[in-house]
Amino acid sequence: MFKVAMINDCAYVGETLLKYLPTDIRGVHVKRSRGLWSKTFGIAYKIMKVKADVYHVHYLLQDCFIAAYLGKKPLIGHAHGSDLRSTLSHPVWGRVVRYNLAKCDRVIVSTPDILGIAKKFRDDAVYLPNPVDMELFYPKPLISHGGRKRILIASDSNWSVKGTDIAIKALRRIKDDVDVNIIAYGKDFDKTIALASSLGLRLNVLPKVPHERLNEYYWNADVVLDRFKLGSLGMVSLEAIACGRPVITYVSSEYPEYKDFPLKDVFIEEKVRDAICTADIELWKRQYAYLKNNHNTEKIVKRLMEIYNEAF
Repeated sequence: MFKVAMINDCAYVGETLLKYLPTDIRGVHVKRSRGLWSKTFGIAYKIMKVKADVYHVHYLLQDCFIAAYLGKKPLIGHAHGSDLRSTLSHPVWGRVVRYNLAKCDRVIVSTPDILGIAKKFRDDAVYLPNPVDMELFYPKPLISHGGRKRILIASDSNWSVKGTDIAIKALRRIKDDVDVNIIAYGKDFDKTIALASSLGLRLNVLPKVPHERLNEYYWNADVVLDRFKLGSLGMVSLEAIACGRPVITYVSSEYPEYKDFPLKDVFIEEKVRDAICTADIELWKRQYAYLKNNHNTEKIVKRLMEIYNEAF
C-alpha cells in the first residue's frame, strides 16, 4: 500500500488532506509542538524513523531541512505564507528556506500571493488551493434574531499580517448597528482591545477553542471578518463560508485564481464598513459557489496525487 508521511502542518491543511486521501493510500502524520525539544531533536528523530513512499512537509523551515538532510525522497515542500513572505529575507532562516526550495522534489504553495516568490526559485512551483473539511464545516441557516448584526472577527489579532486594526476602525463607524465578537488570540490582541476601547467600540471576547469547535462560532455570527492585508483567502474565510456565513476579507483582483470570487479589493476602512453593512445571504451564495468550484477537497486531493506521482 502506498504510504504518505505528512510532516508538521499549517491551519489543519495537512490533517484535512490526510483525512480525504483515497482509501488505498495510507497516511501517517508526523507532528510536533512549538516546544524547543519537539521542534528540533524531537522532530528530527520522528522524521528519521518514519518510512514512507512520499514525504510531504508543511512550511519550508526546519522540518523540511531535516527531511532533505536525511535524504527523504521524494520530498514535497508545502509553503504556507510567512516562510516565503518574510522568513526568506531573514539573514539565517532565509538560507534554510532557499536550501529547501532547491532540495525539494516538488514545491507547493497554499495561496496565489506567494506563487510568484516561489517561482523565482522553482519554475515548477504550483498553487494547490487549501482544502476545507466539509464534514466539519457545513452550512447552517442564519437565525433571525431581530437585533444588531452579529460580527465575528475570527482571524488572530495581527496588525501587520491580518490588518485587525483596519477591521476595528471600520467597525467603529457602525458601532451602534453591530455586536462584535473577537476570539482571544494573536500577538496584537491586547493592542486590538485597547484600540477598540479608545474608539468606543465594545468587543465581546470569546475564548480560543479547538479547531473542531470553531464551526460553533461561525454559526453564531451573521458576518465573519478575516484579514485585510495579504490579498489572499485564508482558512478562516474558507471555513466560515463553508459554514454558511458571508465573509468580508481582502481578496486582490490581481490574482487570476480569484477571478470568480464575488468580493474583491476590500481593504480600506470605508470599503470594509460598506461591505459589512451590505453583506447578506446573496453574497454568501456567490461565495459558496466559488468555494465549491475552487476548494473542492476531492479535486484538490486528486491534484495532490498527481503532484506526488510527478515527483518520482
